[in-house]
Order: sequence, then structure tokens, then C-alpha cells
Amino acid sequence: MRRRSFRGAVAVMALTTAALIGTAGSALACYSDDNRPHPTPGKPTPCADGQVLDQKDVVSELTKNNTRLNIKSVNEGVTVTRIVVVGGDDGFNDYTPGKKLDKNAPWNDLRAPFNFNGSQPKIDKWFLCGSKTTKPTAPVTTPATKTSTPPTTTATKPSTPATSATSVSPTSTTAAAVVPAGNESGTGGGLANTGFDNSWLIWVGALLLAAGGGLLALLKFRRKAS
Repeated sequence: MRRRSFRGAVAVMALTTAALIGTAGSALACYSDDNRPHPTPGKPTPCADGQVLDQKDVVSELTKNNTRLNIKSVNEGVTVTRIVVVGGDDGFNDYTPGKKLDKNAPWNDLRAPFNFNGSQPKIDKWFLCGSKTTKPTAPVTTPATKTSTPPTTTATKPSTPATSATSVSPTSTTAAAVVPAGNESGTGGGLANTGFDNSWLIWVGALLLAAGGGLLALLKFRRKAS
């Protein structure tokens, strides 16, 4: 009975020791000289839904032969809640801003856990978790483009002063001859003209004289003939 009890105790101790050694081996297999992250073996757990950020959401650089990650600043509206740096034989370093790591950027000298041989590996990949808000963009109103039409220049002929075809005869300043009163009909005399023209009387008298002379000459001729 004692032998069986002893054997059982040895078996239990062996199992316990193996478990402890395995745990210690796993712990030793993933460690870092940076006390800010939480070194974790295995593959990293992804970000929760809706909390995946893009590397372009921060200003970053890799230095020291790609073994260090520096996050200089965070873009406006971006909040980083987790930084995961993967590299080496196994595991990743899980950084949480506000827990050992400064709450706000810059965050410098971030790294992956050591290799199994204790060397610092290059960073294979890294990613960010958090949230991002964008400002509502005002609708861009494009002013209507007005096509400018060059002004039309019309050649205007100089206006010629209008000339009248009607010739204006010069006004004579010569006064009409003044006819003496009572002599408008050419009869002479200083008597007033009453409107009666007596010039025909002269012609009638002349005709009567001529007729009388002819009559006398005819009577004398008949007397001589008889």
C-alpha cells in the first residue's frame, strides 16, 4: 500500500512539474524588454467590429532596421485604444494607451517580443484599434460658370451733314420803282388816278380823223369824175 501511495505521489508531482515547466516555457518564449506592453504568445486577436483603424490615420515610421515603430501623431478625429506589434518566433506585444503607455501620441520605440534566442526581431506587421469621427462636410456649391461673350464692335460711319437740294436764291434788297401818283397807267399828269383808263380815246380820235380824211378824199374824187 505504501509503495502504491508513493508511486501515485511521484506521478502527481511529475505531472505538476511538467505543467509548470510548460507554462514557464511558454512564458519565457514570449517576453520583451519593454515594460509598457503585454507580451502575448500566439496570434493576435483582431479589433472588435467597427474599431479597426487604418495606418494612414496616424503619422508613423519604422526605425532601427525595422525593429522599432514610432507613432508621431494621430489625425484629427481619431482615437487610438490599442496598438498591436507582431514579430519574431511567436507572439505579439499588445499596447494600450493610458495603461503604462502614454494616453496621447507620440508613442516611440514600440516593438515586438523577443525571439526564442533572446534577439530582437524585426516588426512583421502592426495594426491599430480605436474610433474615428469625421466632420460633416458642407455641400460644395459650384458657382455657375458664365461664359463671357466679347463685346461686338460695330463700325459706325461718321454721319455726313445733310445738305438741302433746294437752293435759296439771294434776297434782292433792291426796292421797286416808285410810280408817281396818278401815273400808274402811263398817262402822266399830276392828277390822282381814279381807276379810269382814257388812253383808248386817243386811238378812237385818231381813227375818226383818218376816216374823215378818207371820206373827204372820196368825195373830191367823185366830183372830179363827174
